[in-house]
Amino acid sequence: MLNTVYQLVRPRRFEIAFEDITMDQEHILVRPTHLSICNADERYYQGKRSEDILRQKLPMALIHEGIGRVVYDPTGTFQVGEKVVMIPNTPFEEDEVVAENYLRSSKFRGSSMNGLMQEYVETTADRLVRVPEGMNDLVAAFTEMVSVCYQATSRFDRTAHARRETIGVWGDGNMGYITALLLKFRFPQCRVYAFGVVESKLSDFSFVDGTYLVSDVPRDLRVDHAFECVGGNAAGQVINQIIDYINPEGTIAILGVSEDPVPINTRMVLEKGLRILGTSRSGREDFQGLVELYRKKPELPEYLEKLIGAVVPVKSISDMVTAFEMDIHKAMGKTIMVWD
Repeated sequence: MLNTVYQLVRPRRFEIAFEDITMDQEHILVRPTHLSICNADERYYQGKRSEDILRQKLPMALIHEGIGRVVYDPTGTFQVGEKVVMIPNTPFEEDEVVAENYLRSSKFRGSSMNGLMQEYVETTADRLVRVPEGMNDLVAAFTEMVSVCYQATSRFDRTAHARRETIGVWGDGNMGYITALLLKFRFPQCRVYAFGVVESKLSDFSFVDGTYLVSDVPRDLRVDHAFECVGGNAAGQVINQIIDYINPEGTIAILGVSEDPVPINTRMVLEKGLRILGTSRSGREDFQGLVELYRKKPELPEYLEKLIGAVVPVKSISDMVTAFEMDIHKAMGKTIMVWD
């Protein structure tokens, strides 16, 4: 069976490639329906990765956030037509200590293997999770991003000490919003504060216990633990501000991606005995836990509807370019391609 793959061949240029799919008794075919653009996709699209990286990765189909419908399942796990979330992390081994998303041998769609910008996605049953009945497709499309924040809160729960009266989330963008939201739903007994630079964005954090501009944080405010959800060039400043405001022996969970090394105040990390916890990507366990939380707390996906940004019907390569160009100029929210 011939499959159409839409690959980025160089920055801002998509081309069609054809790949043969061999129908067997192990692999499931999924027809993508809704794809969500991530900042990582944009870095490839805009050519913001190094030349060496671009030469290694391209040509490649982008997108690792998306849902689709099952069109062929020889394993009998899913019904034809069922809506599923596609898990981009693809492990090739198991480790009793290291999670699948941290194994160096794992591959990831839209980074080390073709992403979801295809006519059909060939995958296995363990890389699929059912979309909850009645869930908004546009929210379900960016489940992968939410699963990363879910994993960060899970790792925090396993690592941080028991004093959790106050938790700070630095970052007023999509990741900060999702992380703060999950913290309130998973740890309702904790006070959650959000810190950012844009007051109008912070106003959307209606579910937290307080919001602060990073330029106007009360001198006497303290948090027991903190999440950094900024990344980029500002990451160093943010982490250092967290170090100033966190109580001794607190845990700092870092989610923001920075292309370059950032300086942090290691002297105060040592003096306060802080833990720094890195989080990247997610695995099947996180998707399953998140989807179960969606089912138990249907109001959670309703809060996530605030993050739906541009919705772009995609029928051609020019539509793909339109979606990526629109995404560049968004203030906040997720750009969703309705894949047709």
